[in-house]
Amino acid sequence: VQSNSFHSKRAEDLKRDILKQTADLGKELPTVLLIHQMDRHEGAWTILPLMRDFSVAYGRNSSWIFFCEEDTRIQVVKLLEILRRFDTSKEWFLGKALHDEESTIIHHYAFAENPTVFKFPDFAAGWALSIPLVNKLATKLKSEPVKSDFTIDLKHEGSSIALYIWQKGDGPHLTPVPEFCTGDVNSDRVDQCATTFSNFLPLCGEPVKKEDVFVAVKTCRKFHGDRIPVVKQTWEREAALIEYYSDYRDISIPTVDLGVPNTERGKLLTVGSLSQVTVIFRLRKLLSCYDPNEPVFLGERYGYGLGTGGYSYITGGGGMVFSRTAVQRLLASKCRCYSMDAPDDMVLGMCFSGLGIPITHSPLFHQARPMDYPKDYLSHQIPVSFHKHWNIDPVKVYFTWLAPNTEEALNGKKVEFNREDL
Repeated sequence: VQSNSFHSKRAEDLKRDILKQTADLGKELPTVLLIHQMDRHEGAWTILPLMRDFSVAYGRNSSWIFFCEEDTRIQVVKLLEILRRFDTSKEWFLGKALHDEESTIIHHYAFAENPTVFKFPDFAAGWALSIPLVNKLATKLKSEPVKSDFTIDLKHEGSSIALYIWQKGDGPHLTPVPEFCTGDVNSDRVDQCATTFSNFLPLCGEPVKKEDVFVAVKTCRKFHGDRIPVVKQTWEREAALIEYYSDYRDISIPTVDLGVPNTERGKLLTVGSLSQVTVIFRLRKLLSCYDPNEPVFLGERYGYGLGTGGYSYITGGGGMVFSRTAVQRLLASKCRCYSMDAPDDMVLGMCFSGLGIPITHSPLFHQARPMDYPKDYLSHQIPVSFHKHWNIDPVKVYFTWLAPNTEEALNGKKVEFNREDL
């Protein structure tokens, strides 16, 4: 749950629904916690830092901690039936199981021979920890804090939690629960599901007008020839206001020379990356749910040094969205890049953290390629962006995953691509 007004209202609605269902059953009301209200330190969204708080507050008088998203829908009676199947005196880690198709560096290649054997939870379906496991984790975290400077958003990396719980075989694996679902409430299996997920693109009124979205694309001279044509061939037509910012002025594109040299480590302080594929029409729908008078900083959230005085930031690869108010607050603060090669997305996170402006995460922005995510994870999404051109055809990615229609005219021809190939 997040503190932005759109997200906090959805969370409050879910809380009321859970409490009403429980009251209608004549059961003792559960404690429903909204994580953004517990966020005493940066990084509560990573969940593990909260284990000690959970253990102290609920370690003696509760049986389970159940986690879900603001868009998860819960059938309380079915959830209670499922949890009763498990011995609450034992350590249990329950969820809808996801797995990687290929070994990844995120898991330190720990399952290189068969990455499908390592299961981690899909947060959208909800997941649960028994209190004995919560207490064990709280004790372990005192002596063995999570060792990572960088935190990838756990919405698609519940694997980080699963790895910590597993502890190289000393802890439990995830136990798959088929009744934890991510199908829509209208899906065929809904009668068997304790949880479902609202897998639609949020729309809160009319989409934001094209003229109210300014798109700034960052590039550099060496990418003018191969990456800019991809943007022009795909989503540029959707943008009414777009500028290309570079380290070199090229009137044929045209680009704006910012007078800032490109570096291997740092990036120009702008909004969209040229190794990114975006869909503006979906973004305009999404932005209808946010108040431009609030300081909104939106995208895929990462973290740096969380728990040790660090901060959250929006990773630039998936695209960064700023409300006008956020930009005005940033400029008034005088916060600037501290060196030519400073990573722009991290500097922005540091600046907004210093201003007390929270990061707003959306799982619809993606730092990686479609093939880098579990298929089940993407199956309940309507994505806004993907990142990277490595070993893929970005034009195919756009027309397969992001184009306004499933069939799009490309150079006057109808084209269709298979998602399984991407």
